[in-house]
Amino acid sequence: MKHWSSFLWVVLLLGLAAGCGSQQGVELSEAERAIFAQSEPDSVVIADAESKYEIVIIDPGFYNWLVSVAHPEGYYSQTFLETRNAVYVTNWNNRVLLPGQFDPNLYEWPIDYDPRIDYGYEVNYKLYNYFIYFQRKYKQRLGPYLPRL
Repeated sequence: MKHWSSFLWVVLLLGLAAGCGSQQGVELSEAERAIFAQSEPDSVVIADAESKYEIVIIDPGFYNWLVSVAHPEGYYSQTFLETRNAVYVTNWNNRVLLPGQFDPNLYEWPIDYDPRIDYGYEVNYKLYNYFIYFQRKYKQRLGPYLPRL
């Protein structure tokens, strides 16, 4: 009986691992497929004019995706963006700490994001959209929400 219980745990863990790494039910548009196929790096500087916070994202296609596919600025409230970013950053940073379990080429550096700090709308908007872009492009799932548009 103990052997059977161990077998069920292994099956459950394998099923959970397979479910966490894949992103089923999210279809990519033609525009996204073309953008994700880009190989030339482009960069987006995420900064708030009124604060000292800045993030630089170097990922081929992100800028084009941001201006052509993502919802425009103002679509989401800052509270919504901050809530989602807190979840995504926590999961991202956990994956950075587990290079044997998650691809270290995808999760190279932790993100220093403190939900108690007001980074401004633009920083939160672009960071949130990078998480959506990242999840869709690399077929990852950083939280309980499907990364939809």
